[in-house]
Amino acid sequence: MNMSLANTTVVVWYQDSLSKAVTKNVIVVFLGISINYINASLFHTFSKHQIFYRNPYILFIHLVVNDMIQVTLTIILFIISYTIYSVYVPVCWVIILLALFATENTPLNLACMAVECYIAICMPLRHVQICTIRRTLGIIGLIWFTSMLSVLPDLFITLATEPLDFFSSRIFCIRETAFPDPLIIKKRDVIHSVLLVTVWITIFYTYFKILFTAKAASKDAKKARNTILLHGFQLLLGMAKYIGPPLLSFLRKWFPQNYTDSLFAYYVIVQILPRSISPVIYGVRDNTFRRYLKRYLFCKVTIR
Repeated sequence: MNMSLANTTVVVWYQDSLSKAVTKNVIVVFLGISINYINASLFHTFSKHQIFYRNPYILFIHLVVNDMIQVTLTIILFIISYTIYSVYVPVCWVIILLALFATENTPLNLACMAVECYIAICMPLRHVQICTIRRTLGIIGLIWFTSMLSVLPDLFITLATEPLDFFSSRIFCIRETAFPDPLIIKKRDVIHSVLLVTVWITIFYTYFKILFTAKAASKDAKKARNTILLHGFQLLLGMAKYIGPPLLSFLRKWFPQNYTDSLFAYYVIVQILPRSISPVIYGVRDNTFRRYLKRYLFCKVTIR
């Protein structure tokens, strides 16, 4: 099985045995439920306490919501690839577009969080004036608008180029079959290159500005640097999907007997693992958030 969502590929090349297929689906569903449970606890903690209605928590929760959408939709496609195999084109479009929006949002959100860390450490006196709730919500709106500008042309090109019978057909639900025009792939590669270069420049710039501007002994500065490093690591894992096609082609050619297992490992590392990092950024490392999170994560009634 080859599974694709937002630049990963999901195509059935070899059939797993029943026991192996069940095992893989159980593992994926278990990981997905675990990650979404933690992320849902983070969101619930945020929504119940006004102390978190400020930066950087708002941007963090937006990242968590995107992770929940991404994990849920990848699991849906994973299960579909083993069960009903194909869906109607409009249904596939809804799933793919939502997943693509969430995927495109993630690096942009990470860049914005890095900038917020930079402002908090390097311009502390202006942080409250610059990073207001209203501006943060405006930034989130801009993130979604940018993602839509990147993704929606795929839909418009497909509507303009495909025959009418395509829209009522059933397909194996991946980006390449839902939006088959070759022009879309070229457009996607150009946009991804521009966005990733922009995000990496932002992360490197903010990290080194914090490194050289803030005092070495500052606890907040050290925490901000570590946070940006986590952003970079998360972005690096997300970028693994761009080397996926040649890597999977190599594995299919030289290790065909283990191809489905390689594909499953690739799916977990590229799609699932990066979504497990978000809770660490603030949910575990932030003392205030961790104190409140314990109440809901472990079903405690009072905070001690």
